[in-house]
Amino acid sequence: MTTSYRLITRVRNLAVYLVLAFFAAIMLFPFVFMLTTSFKEPKDTFNYPPRLLPRRPVTTEIAGGDEPLPLYALEVDGQTRNFALVESNIPIGIFADPQNPAVTREILLSETAPAGGFTNQEKAVVNGKEVGLYDVVIEGQEQKLALISQTAVGRFVDPDDPDVTVLRNVRLSQPVEALTARPQNYTDVVALQGIDRSLTNTILVTLLVVSGTLVTSVLGGYAFARLRFPGRDRLFMVYLGTMMIPFVVLVTPMYQLMVYIGWVNNIVALIIPWIFSAYGTFLMRQFFITIPKEIEEAAVIDGASRLQILWRIFVPASTPALATLATFTFLYAWNSFFWPLVIINTGNETSHVLTLSLNVLRGRASDSPNLILAGAAIAILPPMLVFIFGQRFFVESATSSAVKG
Repeated sequence: MTTSYRLITRVRNLAVYLVLAFFAAIMLFPFVFMLTTSFKEPKDTFNYPPRLLPRRPVTTEIAGGDEPLPLYALEVDGQTRNFALVESNIPIGIFADPQNPAVTREILLSETAPAGGFTNQEKAVVNGKEVGLYDVVIEGQEQKLALISQTAVGRFVDPDDPDVTVLRNVRLSQPVEALTARPQNYTDVVALQGIDRSLTNTILVTLLVVSGTLVTSVLGGYAFARLRFPGRDRLFMVYLGTMMIPFVVLVTPMYQLMVYIGWVNNIVALIIPWIFSAYGTFLMRQFFITIPKEIEEAAVIDGASRLQILWRIFVPASTPALATLATFTFLYAWNSFFWPLVIINTGNETSHVLTLSLNVLRGRASDSPNLILAGAAIAILPPMLVFIFGQRFFVESATSSAVKG
């Protein structure tokens, strides 16, 4: 019975892990595809069907040639061999005997001539359609064949024996490719859009917003949790109620305030309005409430001031809550787009943050998805790493503080 129970438990756990791994792969695939595409060459991004890993065409040099030629894998005489493309877009016609149109053959148009000349070319009806006749020499005999359709092919040469040539449709031929990476995409993005300046601005804004939010939230949370003053709870409820106001309602008055102060088109407008957080104050208050009052009373008896109690007792004890608040604030400040779009002019690239630069890059590099995704990778990777390294603090904060009133 015990062995059977263990077996069932292991099978159940394995099934759970497989399901979780499946959904994790689905969630991670867009990020993996973004990273791999950011290292692709421009032509490789337009391949269909799309491929995950970046590849580049393999080239070779032919004796007497001026530049490397792309290699293609062609099936010749039942064997797949590599041939170099030396000439493309060679016109070729699909010809057939008007009396037996089911049998067709491909012949270079340069080796044919219109029957009757270009002005009085002879015609024939093949499959209910009138087509032109051409004089074609086959095995030393001249025949009149109907031109059913025409296309273009490429001339391929064996690199080991340049005298061996074949004609194939280039679009239907398989190019020889090798795995590669093109890190120059990142330098190209920096040169095209000045992502380095935008990245510096984003780091500056994010660090100042996170630092300011932590300071104001700790001070506000401690005041609402430990200090007693008239109307404290009502003031806290009013402050907490500001979280219910949609941001779109605040945009116009905030913009008018920035105009009055003179902060429009200035980075300071991305920092000061966001260092005061009702959510951060609420989070820290709820955490500070869980700290036993006896510890604070003992510190007061020992002669510690309020500021010393806050700095030496409450702040070290609230590391999980601080890390959680810092992570959420970091993600919001780093990814903020609408407010920078409103307050910073598009032409003021020296004050752009990453989200604004990516918005402009989307238009400038619309024909180069690899560059757009390289810029997106620069913007996405830092918050991803912060979230990965900070996620353990979320669990600590949730299990240790909960939401006690």
